[in-house]
Amino acid sequence: SRGLGDVYKRQELKPGERLMEIALSQRLGVSRTPVREAIRMLEQEGLVIMIPRKGAQVAEISEKDLKDVLEVRLGLEELAVRIACQRITEEELEELERAVKEFEEAMKEDDLGVLAAADVKVHEVIYGSTHNKRLVQIISNIREQMYRYRVEYLKREEAHPQLIAEHAAIIEYISKGEKKAATDIMCKHIDNQVTTVIAVSYTHLTL
Repeated sequence: SRGLGDVYKRQELKPGERLMEIALSQRLGVSRTPVREAIRMLEQEGLVIMIPRKGAQVAEISEKDLKDVLEVRLGLEELAVRIACQRITEEELEELERAVKEFEEAMKEDDLGVLAAADVKVHEVIYGSTHNKRLVQIISNIREQMYRYRVEYLKREEAHPQLIAEHAAIIEYISKGEKKAATDIMCKHIDNQVTTVIAVSYTHLTL
């Protein structure tokens, strides 16, 4: 399933594309069983749909899908950062600072996958610092759905300076325990992503 996930993350699968088990298993060098399991997982996440008499197909992406996913993400991120303000440890704060620096370093590389992974890491440190396993699990359940929109946003280099500034502000407010300021900047952080990605024709988004 990881192999198909990697293909997904490299955005090699297009909306509407059929997922043929035999072709995918040959492409990934694995048996059909893990491919079938990965397709089932992606279906549960809403990234793949099953068409009668046609089989699995990459789900089309709509503006409504984007808004729904990012609306959920906004609520979860806001909750996470508010709790983090109360519970983050000195060690976790240092880890968050390292993650932000690694994200800035990743901007210098011509590798969107590396940059997206670095951005994911920043947010995962915040999730972990809530020490709320249920919250972390819920966020993890929509991780892949959020990924496609994160990548589209990170493609836009003009947004990078603003991302750096927002990450710095998030660290500052969390370290001071300023919940309102921290949640406000996190909301702005996600809202900017929504606005930017919607401004691009969603028909160009890929899985």
